[in-house]
Amino acid sequence: MREHNHIPVAIIGYSGHAYVAIDILQSTGIAVAGYCELQKKDFDPFSIPYLGCDEEDDTIRKLRDLRYFVAIGENQVRRSVMERLMNKLPPPVNAIHRAAIVADSAIIGSGVMIAAAAVINPLAVIGLGVVCNTSCSIDHECRIADFAHIAPGAVLSGNVTVGENTFVGAGAVVKQGVRIGKNVVVGAGSVIIRDIPDGQTIIGNPGYELKNI
Repeated sequence: MREHNHIPVAIIGYSGHAYVAIDILQSTGIAVAGYCELQKKDFDPFSIPYLGCDEEDDTIRKLRDLRYFVAIGENQVRRSVMERLMNKLPPPVNAIHRAAIVADSAIIGSGVMIAAAAVINPLAVIGLGVVCNTSCSIDHECRIADFAHIAPGAVLSGNVTVGENTFVGAGAVVKQGVRIGKNVVVGAGSVIIRDIPDGQTIIGNPGYELKNI
């Protein structure tokens, strides 16, 4: 569906991750109408209006005249907020930086952030609400499930699968063909050379499971 780029975007959430999203939107000439939070923030680095709490009916009515983007870095919270809003509003827009490289054959869901210098190579599939953060590399035919977060500088070789709600930390490297389950945390700088089941936390080179002591 074609997006109406002349309609301003409301940012849901207003902290560090949102600052990046705002910069991405503005880099493509999209106006930011304001932000939604539980309450008005004392620190307002972009000098944008407070639109209200997105859980309140009055704010939802404002959002019906705008587009919106859920700019929350934590996967489960982003998922909860986005799913709640999508019960009342159309799907969120994408925030794709003009300095990102996205192959024409890649499939990109709604509410996706693709930051500066990120690369999405041919036939990759990026699900709903995924974060592809600064300078990450997602190679050919990777499949990133809904609400995953690929952190800055992470490298996913070809045909990697990442499950729902999974976080792949900054600078991590994933070998081609590896399947990572849902609700997984891959620590920063880890090297993943074998499949990871659901729910594990993996660190190190080569990656191993971090267990409670």
